[in-house]
Amino acid sequence: MEKQGILIVVSGFSGSGKGTLMKALLQKYPQNYALSISATTRAPREGEQDGREYFFKTKEEFEKMIAKNELIEYAKYVENYYGTPREYVEKKLSEGMDVILEIEIQGALKVKKAFPDTLLLFVTPPTAVELKSRLVGRGTETMDVIESRLSRACEEAQGMDSYDYLIVNDDLDACVEEMHSIIQGEHHRSFRNRKFMEKIKEDLENLKGED
Repeated sequence: MEKQGILIVVSGFSGSGKGTLMKALLQKYPQNYALSISATTRAPREGEQDGREYFFKTKEEFEKMIAKNELIEYAKYVENYYGTPREYVEKKLSEGMDVILEIEIQGALKVKKAFPDTLLLFVTPPTAVELKSRLVGRGTETMDVIESRLSRACEEAQGMDSYDYLIVNDDLDACVEEMHSIIQGEHHRSFRNRKFMEKIKEDLENLKGED
């Protein structure tokens, strides 16, 4: 039975640890998952490489990709475009890999509309207090930025019920296992196995005809 990959969108509050979770999942199960790489018009940060963290594009290149329908979804944040290139995702899915997109709610719902079989996962810390302490604990942002991230989290929380599963990121190892088992379980959902079911039905009819 040939395995078709599942398209998975992972979203979560800033500070929920979703980036760390994705890294740990891919390290533990590299044969199962591919992390989709986004295209962006923002300048590379120190240490970032084209094709590894992002596909870095000019505004003109990005707008050409939009015009040619080469992006699954895209959005503009603070003067820069971000989007998901279609070709990479479709290639990995056809190879039987589960492809993970780590994107915001706005993009997640666009992907679900374009690909209704997409699995939506939302990552959250166990409590709001824990979210704030993780943001403060990073030590990389001013209190103003932290406050704006918390007010954004309030808005994002309104969209949590659009997701298929909620993943509470308390213990990293347990969370990796939980996410892996949810995704593997999805492969057995009947709507993802239509071809297989049709084949079984057909074969049963043929066997019945032989009696």
